[in-house]
Amino acid sequence: MEKNVGVYICTGCGIDQLDIEKIKATVENEFKITPKIHKALCSRDGVEMIKEDIKNGVNAVVICACSPRVKQEVFNFGKDIVTVRVNLREDVVLSHDIDEHAQELAEDYVRMGIVQAQKTELPEPYLEDTSKDILVIGGGVTGLTAALECAKAGYKVYLVEKGSELGGWVKKFKKILPGKFPYREPVDAESYINEKINEVTNNENITVYTSTKVKSISGQPGMFNVVLDREGNEETIKVGAIVVATGWKPYDASKLSNLGYGLPGVVTNIELEQMIKDGKLEVNGKPVKDVAFILCAGQRTAEHIPYCSTVCCLTSLKQALCIRELNKDANVYVFYKDLRTVGIYEEFYKQAQQDEGVFLTKGEVKSITQNGDKLRVEVTNTLLGEDITVNVDMVVLATGMLSSMYGLYTVKEEYPDEGEPPYSHIKPAVPKEVAFENRDKEWILNLQYRQGPELPTLKYAFPDSHYICFPYESRRTGIYPAGCVRAPMTIRDCELDARGAALKAIQTVELVSKGATIFPRTGDIDYPNFFLQRCTQCKRCTEECPFGALDEDEKGTPQPNPLRCRRCGICFGACPEKIISFKQYSVDMISSMIKAMSVPSEEGKLRILVFACENDAYPAIDMAAKNGLKFSPLVRIIPVRCLGSVNVVFIADAMSKGVDGVLMLGCKFGEDYQCHFIRGSELANRRMDNVKETLNRLFIEPERVKLVQVEIADWQKIPEIINEFVEEIKKIGPNPYKGF
Repeated sequence: MEKNVGVYICTGCGIDQLDIEKIKATVENEFKITPKIHKALCSRDGVEMIKEDIKNGVNAVVICACSPRVKQEVFNFGKDIVTVRVNLREDVVLSHDIDEHAQELAEDYVRMGIVQAQKTELPEPYLEDTSKDILVIGGGVTGLTAALECAKAGYKVYLVEKGSELGGWVKKFKKILPGKFPYREPVDAESYINEKINEVTNNENITVYTSTKVKSISGQPGMFNVVLDREGNEETIKVGAIVVATGWKPYDASKLSNLGYGLPGVVTNIELEQMIKDGKLEVNGKPVKDVAFILCAGQRTAEHIPYCSTVCCLTSLKQALCIRELNKDANVYVFYKDLRTVGIYEEFYKQAQQDEGVFLTKGEVKSITQNGDKLRVEVTNTLLGEDITVNVDMVVLATGMLSSMYGLYTVKEEYPDEGEPPYSHIKPAVPKEVAFENRDKEWILNLQYRQGPELPTLKYAFPDSHYICFPYESRRTGIYPAGCVRAPMTIRDCELDARGAALKAIQTVELVSKGATIFPRTGDIDYPNFFLQRCTQCKRCTEECPFGALDEDEKGTPQPNPLRCRRCGICFGACPEKIISFKQYSVDMISSMIKAMSVPSEEGKLRILVFACENDAYPAIDMAAKNGLKFSPLVRIIPVRCLGSVNVVFIADAMSKGVDGVLMLGCKFGEDYQCHFIRGSELANRRMDNVKETLNRLFIEPERVKLVQVEIADWQKIPEIINEFVEEIKKIGPNPYKGF
């Protein structure tokens, strides 16, 4: 694309404090472009002025005004126009005292913006013949709800259930928690689930497969090829997105011998549920009258399940009321660590409290032993201020919920040590060298992906996701876990979760049909191009992509799947050969912007380059500026899609240019990571060894490069972080390459 660049400088919002004529002269002298100046570019007159120039041949627009994070619609001139935003308001005027340093800063930003426009190409979407059909795996409440929501929206759905009938766990229950006002009485499970099943089976947009497993999934969103195995008969379908609603499984109670499991009459909440449904509360053929519930059995303890399963307290209260319904003379004792009935379910808790046969107290179970025909339960540290001993016919252990993905991966509890491969604490239970057809029959998805056959999980085996900003996502684009496979939740919450996953699946099939990606760069049609002739098969890109977008051939050459890609740029940040680039974001572009900076040779005039993640760090810088906080004018900020996209060559170029220091601001990483691209900040941190090696080759102090984790809420810390680094560089002294 031959560029005809137009430069437009706004003088509103205090930008006129700068020497605008000097900026104009810089552009004219260095780029042979005459900028246009307007008092309010975002006004109707300002926008019309730009549009008129576009009609006359301008095809690359450089807007020198406010932050690129604001007024995006105002300065959207269509897909055929390259638009670059130069942030003079927040990054210069609001965050600095206006002096010669601020003037130099503004001129540098304008230079860098023009070079960015010159190096930006118009992206072309990756358009293929995609499917808008949706696969739902799992026929329980979550799967049924997700299938119905997609079908109601007009999409064709394939619903796959490995069991012989739909309904999941609820099919085995007598009653379930109330799902509507006044949230006090348990609801008949059979009528609830049968109504939902009938609605699914009678919907012409839903094709149901029972006694069916997924043998394999290959391809990418919009183009998933799914092989179904129905009792030995295979069928291949093409779908655009997948909802994983495979539910949960109970914790293994055999590990709870300390709570008496194995003694006659000590049962789990699941075993009790079957008794209630059968209408027979018996131990060794004898009717049960007195029952003790032990809540958090094996939960919230490091030895078993360290988390709370959310629904056990409510389920125990429901079962207590069911026992009282079966036997009006029954006494039910509920011993809890903390009784958690969140939200509107407080009303259900009150209903149980008011039952004269239900007794609740906080306490720690000391022992459960056989006492003749009875079970002796000793409880200490109760709310009553004294120890309690009760003799009961049955003890019910409220065991917790595990994701159905539990056991598919082996997990080291500790986070990987420095120097270990990223996410080395999460490994497939079956080595990747084992052929797919020989793997355990209990694999759920059987993804034919280079990075493994299932969704990557967190250390408790729940699918990995950014739980703060986009909980429905997984690390496999177009595949959405929902319900209890994702986190323990009630039936009502499963329905809500299913609706969210259904909406995400619909969003995916619509976006990929246009060649666009999903969150967090929703709608971006740009995708990475690989100059494979120079590929050395180092496998860094295929190993480090957080979303498994790249497969590889037998030689290790990457095989891109553009519709799996989230456009983070981590692959080109990883590539030592610099063979990966986007049309709108490339190694050449960033390097050229660095080279466009003015680096004065005078003593005392330092230049610091800041790479700021566009998701947390850059917004935090904007917020600091808008709140009147000021920081050193010696820094030049380049926003990057992710800190993981920062290639070592950027730092080498900066140092060769004479830049005195490089500060990298990225999202929090670790177990409670906040990186929008999952691993970008972590990977950038791990690459610091390569950075140090590069600096040593250049005979430059490694302390000139620093990485700091920044949350979006850390905007008040921005001046301190930047100014502190500037002071550190002043102590080190100027870059020895300065002036060359």
